[in-house]
Amino acid sequence: MICFPNAKINLGLHVTSRRPDGYHNLETIFYPLALRDALEIIPRSSSGSGEHRFFLHGNAIEGAPTDNLVMKALRLISAEKDIPPIDVHLLKRIPTGAGLGGGSADAAFMLRLLNDSLSLGYTNEQLQNQAAQLGADCSFFIHNTPAYAIGIGDILEPIEVNLDGYFLLLVKPDITVCTKDAYGMITPKEPDISLKEIVKKPVEEWKDWMKNDFEIPVFKKYPEIWKIKQQMIELGANYASMSGSGSAVFGIFREEPNWHTHFNQHFVWTSKSRPTDIK
Repeated sequence: MICFPNAKINLGLHVTSRRPDGYHNLETIFYPLALRDALEIIPRSSSGSGEHRFFLHGNAIEGAPTDNLVMKALRLISAEKDIPPIDVHLLKRIPTGAGLGGGSADAAFMLRLLNDSLSLGYTNEQLQNQAAQLGADCSFFIHNTPAYAIGIGDILEPIEVNLDGYFLLLVKPDITVCTKDAYGMITPKEPDISLKEIVKKPVEEWKDWMKNDFEIPVFKKYPEIWKIKQQMIELGANYASMSGSGSAVFGIFREEPNWHTHFNQHFVWTSKSRPTDIK
């Protein structure tokens, strides 16, 4: 069976406090994008090796195959259920180090794929609890609908956000922002107005209210990311922001802007892209 894990963007992000366990509490709004990887599992003959095998295609990912979140998800399920030997194929298209949640999506979709293809009987709530063990934003991809998130991003509440009809432009420079370093540059504080209230305003007003706390320190360290956001604003974006801790930047437009000559050196995805258009 095959599935297509998708990316997400953070419409806004506030780092609200530091936790005793070293993590940070935040509030954010997750919004799914149709920028996708492909994940396939293929049962192997019982006469072959009893080990699961992992094959990566497309974009390179640092680290050993056994450390990939997809395989961690498989091991998590294998600890509870008898999973026959399978080959796992991951076609990686979502950029890494971008703030797009690609690795988390792959892990969550692996849980869903195993549950559906092998009829394991887990409920969505159980899958969400398992996903939370793999990463802070993995749980979001179980339901995969717009959500207001608090805690470390694992406490989710459905929220009404609909960007249908808008043109989305996503640009990812050849820069990887270390999430741990990004958090180290932040001074946590409670926001004056919650993102839950801000997102109710018209999209055209978000630029005056909605913030991503990572932007100031990340832009200072990587001015190229700041430049991309400024270019989107100059192109007429109703709202533009860095996603998560970066380095991807997205813009929301009423109409498709003339962006084609501005971002030639970067990865670009648009809401009108087809899978074959993704670079």
